[in-house]
Amino acid sequence: MIHTNEDTIAAIATAASDAGIGIIRVSGSKAVSVVSRFYQNSKHEYDLEQHANGTIRFGYFCDAKGNLIDEVMVSVMRAPHSYTKEDVIEVNTHGGTMVMQKILHELISDENECRLAEPGEFTKRAFLNGRIDLTRAEAVMDIIEAKSEFALSNSEKQLRGDMRNIIVDMRAQIIYEMAFIESALDDPENYDLTDYSSRIMPMCDKLIRKCDNLLKSADEGRVRATGLSTVIIGKPNSGKSSLLNVLTGEETAIVTDIAGTTRDVIEHDVKIDNILLHVIDTAGIRDSADKIEAIGVEKARKFAKEAELIIYMVDSTSQVGDEDIEILTSVKDKKIIVLLNKTDKEDEIIITKENIQKLLETVGINTDVPIITTSMILGNGIDDLKTAISDLFFNGKLVPEDEIYITNLRHKQLLEKADRSLNLVRDSIEQGLSEDFYTIDLHDAYESLGLIIGEEVGDDLVEEIFSKFCMGK
Repeated sequence: MIHTNEDTIAAIATAASDAGIGIIRVSGSKAVSVVSRFYQNSKHEYDLEQHANGTIRFGYFCDAKGNLIDEVMVSVMRAPHSYTKEDVIEVNTHGGTMVMQKILHELISDENECRLAEPGEFTKRAFLNGRIDLTRAEAVMDIIEAKSEFALSNSEKQLRGDMRNIIVDMRAQIIYEMAFIESALDDPENYDLTDYSSRIMPMCDKLIRKCDNLLKSADEGRVRATGLSTVIIGKPNSGKSSLLNVLTGEETAIVTDIAGTTRDVIEHDVKIDNILLHVIDTAGIRDSADKIEAIGVEKARKFAKEAELIIYMVDSTSQVGDEDIEILTSVKDKKIIVLLNKTDKEDEIIITKENIQKLLETVGINTDVPIITTSMILGNGIDDLKTAISDLFFNGKLVPEDEIYITNLRHKQLLEKADRSLNLVRDSIEQGLSEDFYTIDLHDAYESLGLIIGEEVGDDLVEEIFSKFCMGK
């Protein structure tokens, strides 16, 4: 059966688990008539067609044979006053998985009348029907997937239209200049291009600054929204698991004086000053005849290669050697923070910051790498670790949280294209080229910005974006 955007669709809109309430959403031109076949009011009359827009009624949902499935509350939202701008019915039932599945099964029993919605299809219809632009549609999924307060807050700003408003304003300025140039070229008697380049340059510079500022927020925005992949590595018994326990504030990893206690990776999300770290504690890296430990060591090497941040633990009471050189060589292209641990054992310290700097020089790593003295026993050095992470990824300064951040890779790539096009316009102005050259690059910038909000988007991109949504949304 070929699916179209004209079909009436249905899906479970709440989590597929036992809960107090479950919602089955139906959208499309036949939504009211389809649900009416199974809904009865408190007088056991099939009267859903009579319900006014924006109302909710108590009643019963029965199967095709009239057998009661559950007591329900039915919400009626008539087009265009609904999420999809179509007729939408939401059946609120008790939240058992079985009862929700039975109701959904009845609704989609005749696929010609109503079919199962595809992932993200309700939101896709909201976009296609003009209720929301593409940035707001993407924000819906970002809100569902938010893993931090920052991610949630930034997605809410995008959902209310902050990003769209910025893009619409930029495009309005570009289209005005494009229209003026075209008018002047077609009707030079009424539109004067004398000294036009000096008038368009400030606008061009302003839009370039806007693109640059948004792009500057992209890396920080992504990190703050999704978190940093962080791997703790080092030789056995250097304090890696102790660090994880200090960061999480609980006994997440087993800690003993026996080298090689950690044999597998341990993963935990840690929040440090609104920065989310996806922390992986690994087995101590060394040659081992123990097969299980050797597997853990290989996993440690693998995760270290994929990490965005390496926290390298060094035992200040133990000599560094070939194993340290091997470890650092494998991560020399990563962002690294070195923790010189066990500094509470003052009488046993044999490794200093100077020794570590020489080691970094030997491996060919920039000696600007932060080296922090720590004691996991005393909890020393954790504040310095927080500062080092901020310096490495945010240049020590976070963008104010009330600003909109670019957290979507698609948006970033399109802003980069728009920025390049606007810089080409600027180059044309500086080279004294004629105004008709400007319109080519202005149009490219206009089109790239339009792709962000979905003004110039193709069907293939729409399908790709909404296929990543969860079912029922």
